[in-house]
Amino acid sequence: MRLGSHTLPHPFFVAPMAGVTDRPFRMLCRRLGAGHAVSEMVTSRRELWDSLKTSRRADHAGEPGPVAVQIAGVDPAEMADAARYNIDRGAQIIDINMGCPAKKVCSKWAGSALMKDEPLAVAIIEAVVAACAPRGVPVTLKMRTGWSASAGRGRNALVLARAAEAAGVAMVTVHGRTREMGYGGQAEHDTVAAIKAALSIPVVANGDVHSAERAVELLRTTGCDAVMIGRAAMGRPWIFREALHLLQHGTPAPAPATRDVQRWLLEHLRDHHALYGEFTGVRSARKHIGWAVRLLPGGEAFRRSMNALAGCEEQLAAVSAFFDALAERHERLPEPAGADAANDDGAVGLRPAA
Repeated sequence: MRLGSHTLPHPFFVAPMAGVTDRPFRMLCRRLGAGHAVSEMVTSRRELWDSLKTSRRADHAGEPGPVAVQIAGVDPAEMADAARYNIDRGAQIIDINMGCPAKKVCSKWAGSALMKDEPLAVAIIEAVVAACAPRGVPVTLKMRTGWSASAGRGRNALVLARAAEAAGVAMVTVHGRTREMGYGGQAEHDTVAAIKAALSIPVVANGDVHSAERAVELLRTTGCDAVMIGRAAMGRPWIFREALHLLQHGTPAPAPATRDVQRWLLEHLRDHHALYGEFTGVRSARKHIGWAVRLLPGGEAFRRSMNALAGCEEQLAAVSAFFDALAERHERLPEPAGADAANDDGAVGLRPAA
């Protein structure tokens, strides 16, 4: 798939998720087969650009291209400025957030709330495209099927998708839920398929992609150009490689070697610690470790003991020891002790915001 001058090598993407898809996690997913990765959303409010949170999200040191940054806001001029700000800091693709259902975002009429105001949504799209075009930076859009399932313009994704294409957007991603559904209920992809049939630009399906099998099925049934995976990649970032194997060979990929999973997780933790520093890094890494081990034999007990550790080296040593013991019993990662039936965009203790 082409986005401007960039080629995306594989049709399985990692979804932008607040608190999850920071630079270390994006790089890990890319190493394990993700064809594209978009950053956590960066605010368009200039007064927050110098905050520690935003500066970390705008840090792309060592990240392979194309670097894609998602921006969120409600004012066309501010969103255009945010696009230019992030391009100056290394962004090669700008993604507009019209999919976040979080109350703290929608209460300010950003995220998926913009879908309720079609003229404003289109004005933002046009302003961002105008800011990016002179720099040769393609613009993408992530949205939901609409604001609500009510009659009239509640489910208006097709209308906005056509307007986005006309404005020069290079790719549209559609989460198969309305804003009022949040992360509940079941995603529907008939709307996504209809959008794909109506547009000539690439369309990406998102929502309830809980396995490699589901990712490949959704790619085929919607006719979309790619599938975006959220929750299912948390603790299992090799799902992109599994989906690609299934697509190419028609058979499930073997479970990864336990030693490989150990290596991937330790590499990720070192990158994570380097970005956040010891105090914040150890604490924010706990969720990643928890997702990786919680369904493995002894994982829940290990997670509880690991949460008491306060130093980077202690954390790394504990994770290494856990997988050393697991590898002695299982050459390949054992099947989870009970399938996680939750959808791909929710999380235990966390609601990703995009």
